Amino acid sequence: MSILLDASSRVIVQGITGREGTFHAEQMQAMGTRVVGGTSPGKGGTAHIGLPVFNTVADAVKATDANASGIFVPPPFAADAIMEAAASGITLIVCITEGIPIQEMIKVKDFLRGYPAARLIGANCPGLITPGVAKIGIIPQNITSSGPVGLVSRSGTLTYEVASALSASGLGQSTIVGIGGDPVLGLTFRDVIELFEQDPATTHLVVIGEIGGSDEERAAELLARGSRLKTVAFISGRTAPEGKRMGHAGAIISGNRGTAKSKEEAFRKAGVAVAETTDEIVGLLR
Repeated sequence: MSILLDASSRVIVQGITGREGTFHAEQMQAMGTRVVGGTSPGKGGTAHIGLPVFNTVADAVKATDANASGIFVPPPFAADAIMEAAASGITLIVCITEGIPIQEMIKVKDFLRGYPAARLIGANCPGLITPGVAKIGIIPQNITSSGPVGLVSRSGTLTYEVASALSASGLGQSTIVGIGGDPVLGLTFRDVIELFEQDPATTHLVVIGEIGGSDEERAAELLARGSRLKTVAFISGRTAPEGKRMGHAGAIISGNRGTAKSKEEAFRKAGVAVAETTDEIVGLLR
């Protein structure tokens, strides 16, 4: 089994005629994802990479019964694209676009409260993949393999590194979810972990966090209540100086909150094994 995305998911690509949308839609198709169309305002009624193109998400949903979307549109239009998808009945929205202003994402979060069935992953994320079945986003299929390990991460690069190490060690993955590193996001660590808890095919869990914010601490609080998943956590940014931004917009430490130490302590208190380097993850997971 898997979470969020499976063989029955019917996916559209918003921004399908752009360079990124085209390339990744083809990659999604190549691994068997049911990509049923895409949107590009003004190009409705045409075809692109063998798929129908629609002017709006509403048109695409009406014609294809799509229930999931991958967003590859430029930052000035991405927030509207997310809201358009939710308003059109899409229940899984994956926004790959980076550089969306925080104020715009705050509006998006407020808007989504009116559409509780819509789940947003991102923005500024690599997306998700159920190995051997389907993906939405930019996670390479060839570094993944099917198995019982759930993986949720804030870092795209570390997602790839850890997925590759797991696969090379014979530890396949049920679903890999990159939630993104921006300050305002859709699904949180806690949200994704709750979904993995409900998936009987997921028996192990890897949580890859980083400095900044308190999302990892909230996830640790959930795990501390009791979890059937054998979990390993890793926090990047251990050597980051206080008050200095490190990469992601959300990766900034304030006082005693958001440090690698505070996050690691929260996981250890919850009974979760903590890897000091990514090389330790596979060993601890076994």
